[in-house]
Amino acid sequence: MLKTAFVAARDRQRLGEIASVLIGFGVTKVVERLGLAQVARLAKRRTPQVDIARLSQPQRVRRAIETLGPTFVKLGQILASRPDLLTPEWTEELEKLHSQVSPIPWERIRPQLEEDLGGPASEIFAEFDTTPLAAASIAQVYRARLLTGEEVVVKVLRPGLRKTIEADLRLMGHATRIVVDEWPEFGRYQPQEQMRHLASGLYGELDLINEARNCETIAAIFADRDDIVVPKIHWEWTSERVLVQEFVHGIPPNDHARLDAAGYDKVLLAQKGTDAFLQMALIEGVFHADPHPGNMLIMPGNRIGFIDFGIIGRLSQRRRTQLLMLIGAMLKEDSDGLMAVLLDWSGSSNPDLTKLEASSQAFVARHTGASLDFGALLTDFMTMARENDLAMPTDLAILFKGLVTADGVMRQLDPGFDLFSAAGPTVRRKLASQFSIKGLTRKVEAVGAGLFGAASELPTLIHLMLVRLKQGRVTVEIELKGIEKLTRGIERAAARIAVALIVAAFATQLAPRFMDLGTPAFITVGAMVCVIGIGWLVLLGRNK
Repeated sequence: MLKTAFVAARDRQRLGEIASVLIGFGVTKVVERLGLAQVARLAKRRTPQVDIARLSQPQRVRRAIETLGPTFVKLGQILASRPDLLTPEWTEELEKLHSQVSPIPWERIRPQLEEDLGGPASEIFAEFDTTPLAAASIAQVYRARLLTGEEVVVKVLRPGLRKTIEADLRLMGHATRIVVDEWPEFGRYQPQEQMRHLASGLYGELDLINEARNCETIAAIFADRDDIVVPKIHWEWTSERVLVQEFVHGIPPNDHARLDAAGYDKVLLAQKGTDAFLQMALIEGVFHADPHPGNMLIMPGNRIGFIDFGIIGRLSQRRRTQLLMLIGAMLKEDSDGLMAVLLDWSGSSNPDLTKLEASSQAFVARHTGASLDFGALLTDFMTMARENDLAMPTDLAILFKGLVTADGVMRQLDPGFDLFSAAGPTVRRKLASQFSIKGLTRKVEAVGAGLFGAASELPTLIHLMLVRLKQGRVTVEIELKGIEKLTRGIERAAARIAVALIVAAFATQLAPRFMDLGTPAFITVGAMVCVIGIGWLVLLGRNK
């Protein structure tokens, strides 16, 4: 249990505030299970301004989170995007979380801003509107004009925020370790992974240089496209707590009256927005993680502007390939392909394959035919994962959230828009390029290089194993699930090791000679050796 006497002394005050707020909103089970009741009694009681008896448990948690500030709001927003972890009653309530707060007066912002700018604002800006355009829990945004005449946006971190967030993250990290140790049943919620994601996101937002770099990363992706606009960063005035960037003029995609009056082609814009998002995610592996209407602007010439890059998502090449296979399986209505991708993502979990197969077939049947609601499809997909005790990898959960948000924006532009169908051509082109002769050749060359590297290491590994066997220093760890199976297991393991050593030695001796014949011959012989060895191992496995 979490013994408050041994929690970091410097965070005791914040710990008391957290416990008091949770108890005030009736979230007492969490406080009791973490052993925080005594701390809460010592803290100043925070009385909610609502009648909590009339609120459901998810509503109480959501109100408590909003009271506790940006760290908890960010965690709640992450969980709201995870229907693979939480039931609809929780995700729907947590989706109501917002980071809009009352703005801090200019008198408190000004000293920090001028300290970071290195002088009075009047020496840098010809105009500065001290009424913020937006006030969120992390930063406030102002409109200004440089002495050179350029219109800019000035983003300023809220003073004193870092200290509170760092304390929250330390306490959350400690609580996460307790949860993992004390309640293994919470393992499927991936508490440690969620904490890593939360901490990474918040520390990224606390450094506005990180946001500026994100902005330039996205700008580089669209450097050859004049229909996608990303604001320019003014690096001479940008620092950890201040971001100065170009002011982008445009109309939000949900302002239908202004869009219609300006004569924009909303169908074309929906397609362009989709192409841009897919280019970021599927082609480049770097994408805007929160493309909501406030972060997209429609500009003259049917152009689209992206702003606010506090958080971006990244996908490895392997993950992008998996995602392509998933979308390809959906497009082909292939339940077996869908199931294969899910199993690839399942990690260490052990799902019921019969149930998973039935769920995959039912999913395909539900989403076959007419125009699809892509947001509903992805939400249903993540729900299917939860019902089969599977959790999505965090990077894909971020992407799915972005896709759902983007789909909602595109539907506001074009109510008949089908992002799933619009994604089809991009997915097929990407799949074709990956599995073309050229693409496969690159993969074969990579495999050949990997085999050669493994072969070059085998003599050392085999020699080390033999030395340790002679010295009696080989340690074997065995998990005993049934003593009656132990003898047979050791016999089979010994036989397999013997065969594996023979195959490894064979491959090692042949490798240098066949490398002289060129990569194709080496790969061919190496593959034959592997197939023969695997065949022997399979036969041994059957002889129980």
